[in-house]
Amino acid sequence: MQIGLIGKSNTGKSTFFKASTLANVEIANRPFVTIKPSTGTAYVAVECADKEFNVQCNPRFGYCINHLRFVPFDLIDVAGLIPGSHEGKGLGLEFLNDLNQADVLIHVIDCPGSTNEKGEPVNPGTHDPAKDILFIEYELDMWFFNIIKKGWEKFVRTIQQEKQDLVKALTKQLSGLKVPEVIIKESIKEFHINPLTWEDKDLFKLASKLRRKTKPMIIAANKIDIPESASSLERLKKEFPNYLIIPCSGDSELALREASKSNLIEYIPGSSDFKILKDLSEQQRKALNYIKENVLNKYNSTGVQEILNKAVFDLLKCIAVFPGGVNKLSDSEGRILPDCYIMPPNSTAIDFAFKLHTDLGNNFIRAINVKTKQVIGRDYILKHRDVIEIVTKK
Repeated sequence: MQIGLIGKSNTGKSTFFKASTLANVEIANRPFVTIKPSTGTAYVAVECADKEFNVQCNPRFGYCINHLRFVPFDLIDVAGLIPGSHEGKGLGLEFLNDLNQADVLIHVIDCPGSTNEKGEPVNPGTHDPAKDILFIEYELDMWFFNIIKKGWEKFVRTIQQEKQDLVKALTKQLSGLKVPEVIIKESIKEFHINPLTWEDKDLFKLASKLRRKTKPMIIAANKIDIPESASSLERLKKEFPNYLIIPCSGDSELALREASKSNLIEYIPGSSDFKILKDLSEQQRKALNYIKENVLNKYNSTGVQEILNKAVFDLLKCIAVFPGGVNKLSDSEGRILPDCYIMPPNSTAIDFAFKLHTDLGNNFIRAINVKTKQVIGRDYILKHRDVIEIVTKK
């Protein structure tokens, strides 16, 4: 699974990325700091299943704090987009193509409106961030549209002459964008049966539908500690009711995570508070007090972890599933509940078996719900935080 960070320049994308991954990336208050995409490992937080078994897990990947399991996934930060990116302006087409494999997008906006459309610093409140949401939507839709539009008439004539199925042909054409056949089939139902009659407006409408379904987007309303953000946030929520818009402060999250890494404070990502562990300088104490008063006390967290969680579990509707055994929760090396997998919605027991290993899927007999000790079949629909044992042929 991959999440893409997008937005115009200088909105705090790179800070959000570094706060999520603690990767070493350049951060500066100027446009186009990021040119090549940055990739790193971020984490979604799941209430660990070890809690129900009164044990402490030992993750192979990620980590667990106070029975809160942090499960890794790939995060990619692409360079800032500008109006006309889909036409290649400012290397924008190259940046869009970096999002090909993303399953969900996080659009990081400058909530207080302190950067203009070019990503240049301006006085807070002088730029409308709603314009940024609209322009990013348009650039993404045009990106999909241009891929579909390219050689459309020749493409349609070819599939008609060779009597190919339109859905399968479109699926192949859009395979680079991870557009599955079932979504294309559902999306073209409302269009005229003869694709040769489709006009540009039809293709754009189709492109927009496919983009929204295959690259769903959450809005990270960044720089929420700046006073102008509060009114801007409420207005954006009313103007864009179909979007999840979450207030956040990438700067605050980065400061807390780095302080925690240095053992200055005890902090769990997503928490509403932190505990000071060592004597701090006056400057450090003032910085932490600022975060507590202007971010944590007002919004209950910095928002960064919440956005990552909601992107995976609310937008994609994924679930977390743990492999385990009824009689033994540990692996051959003694690690308890060492793995946790993020699965798509409506995944079945047999899907999970194949996720673990092809041989487990091919030799599947049944599965067992370790929490209830009930035997379940191959078509059992997995639930969030299930612990599943796979039984195979000897």
